[in-house]
Amino acid sequence: MDWALFAELAINGALSGLMYSLVALGIVLIYKSSSVPNLAQGALAMLGAFVALAVFDLLKAPIWVALPVAMVVMFLIGMGIERVALRRLAGRPLVMILMMTLAIDIFIRAAALVIWGGTNRVLALGIGSDPLFLGEVLINRSYLAGGLVALSMFGFFILFFRTRMGIVLRAISDDYTASWSVGISVERGVALSWAMSAVVATTAGVLWASIQGVDQSLSQLLLMGIAVAVLGGLDSIGGAILAGLLLGTFQGIASGYLDRLVGGGSRELVVAGTLILTILIRPHGLFGREDIQRI
Repeated sequence: MDWALFAELAINGALSGLMYSLVALGIVLIYKSSSVPNLAQGALAMLGAFVALAVFDLLKAPIWVALPVAMVVMFLIGMGIERVALRRLAGRPLVMILMMTLAIDIFIRAAALVIWGGTNRVLALGIGSDPLFLGEVLINRSYLAGGLVALSMFGFFILFFRTRMGIVLRAISDDYTASWSVGISVERGVALSWAMSAVVATTAGVLWASIQGVDQSLSQLLLMGIAVAVLGGLDSIGGAILAGLLLGTFQGIASGYLDRLVGGGSRELVVAGTLILTILIRPHGLFGREDIQRI
């Protein structure tokens, strides 16, 4: 076996998995604070990349200056989505809220197609395209930068959920009625979770856009985000990190060795298989909370 190739596939796969974990983090943030599975996270990542590109073109400033402005814009968009589309559904059956997030996903993708068209656009972050040499192993610089950014954001949110506001959001997720009864503004907490999720989606969208360009295909990040979030546990930030590393590594190795045998498609097969097996064997994920209901 070529161990250098194996290490290269594993390391690059793990780094790409961390970038997928950013999409999962947005899903976890909303679920952790409101118990709502968000099917619009991929579309938010795509929209965040388009907004970042639009701000970059408008300000004629470096992308690292345009990106914080785009994050502020997406923060407000996230709050607006909660206020307009989801607040009225508070207390309604979960399936109605789930369908609303799906409708939001479709609406955002359609709106982006109308506004920006379907042409792939380049979004350069100034990261060199030359690989980083680690002995005989070649490391993708974009994956490395994205992995470091992902770890930084995960660290921030792990600390955030230990603050007073983070505890309030967790209380809202546990019980809306009890939170209302003790004076917690449930609406404001859920709006904040959507706003933070939109900011995380922007980061993920920009990182992936620097690799594959900005177009409608960025919305397909939802599948990987869901797979990572479900595997790690929908309410576990740490689980999303580990699940991203595991799934990315497995996906990288499988595609490196299987694609040449089956002609491609093994990456998607790994993702779908992981999602199905996790739901069948361990529905609450590796580190998710398993709720027990007494009859």
